[in-house]
Amino acid sequence: MAQRGRPGLSQDLKQEVWRRWRSGESLSDIARAVNSQPGSIFGILRLHGGISPAKRCRAENSLTLSEREEISRGLSAGRSMRAIAADLMRSPSTISREIARNGGIERYRAIQADEKTWDRARCISRYPI
Repeated sequence: MAQRGRPGLSQDLKQEVWRRWRSGESLSDIARAVNSQPGSIFGILRLHGGISPAKRCRAENSLTLSEREEISRGLSAGRSMRAIAADLMRSPSTISREIARNGGIERYRAIQADEKTWDRARCISRYPI
């Protein structure tokens, strides 16, 4: 679906907005610095209650991209899920769930699986209570 309205600020500019906000600059000063409107800056800050969002990172026990590539190579070589799991020192159920949620044995691709995982990862709610 096409995005409606004007495109928002890039991630780099959003980081600049948060950096300037933390240093105590006003909305108008920040807006001038990133060539935007104060209302747009307010919208970015309001989304997180004026507190900069935490940097996203992987949980220690989640599969890495290299592990997903090993899964993909193992599947294309015709290896069993248990054999792949043994090589990665992971539970066979972990490998099975990973494959099932990312296209199945025939359609599993490591890069796509990794991107989908980031998209599905829990984030701070856009509408906090």
